[in-house]
Amino acid sequence: QSLGAKRLILLTDVPGVMAGQELVSSLSRQDAQAGIEQGSITGGMIPKVRCGLEAVQAGVEKAHIIDGRVENSLLLELFTKAGIGTEITL
Repeated sequence: QSLGAKRLILLTDVPGVMAGQELVSSLSRQDAQAGIEQGSITGGMIPKVRCGLEAVQAGVEKAHIIDGRVENSLLLELFTKAGIGTEITL
């Protein structure tokens, strides 16, 4: 936020936030917080989601959690309609 960034990109070694075997492509702030509280977001994904939440609450438009092992993952997330990871928005 202090840099005036519009996006925060978190590269990881998983596809993004998962609901069972399905990738969650988008999370609102409320959905992300509920997922952590209800236990559907667990383990190492919790700090990633919290980091994304802090960024959007501070004024960053979107935070993205994407799999950095996928070739061209950043381009696929930012420049395709569907994306390949999970975006967190207000």
